[in-house]
Amino acid sequence: GDNLISWSSKRQPTLSRSSAEAEYRGVANVVSESCWIRNLLLELHFPIPQATLVYCDNVSAIYLSGNPVQHQRTKHIEMDIHFVREKVARGQARVLHVPSRHQIADIFTKGLPRILFDDFRISLNVREPPASTAGE
Repeated sequence: GDNLISWSSKRQPTLSRSSAEAEYRGVANVVSESCWIRNLLLELHFPIPQATLVYCDNVSAIYLSGNPVQHQRTKHIEMDIHFVREKVARGQARVLHVPSRHQIADIFTKGLPRILFDDFRISLNVREPPASTAGE
């Protein structure tokens, strides 16, 4: 269904040359994890017929997932590119854009305006700290 079944947050072990590359490596990690889950469900005789939706807030990374043209600036992430493109071409994954204002994971990686931070915190069901420990 529409429920979250896996979540992780970690630093990338490699240095990225651009934000598009960093985002694309993240997309590749998500697609890899979703393939593992899809295969597990297949072994349990519960195949998933529709593509796994992967949301990304970087338009360049989304473009790389569907564009078969290899660019000079992306040759060092070639393995990730081919892996994700293959899954997209087979209909096992779709990489879609999500605007930054809806990218809840940003609460863990960026300084956010207070109202956006509060919205994301509420979306994650994290309560506000009691007034006595709020540092006032």
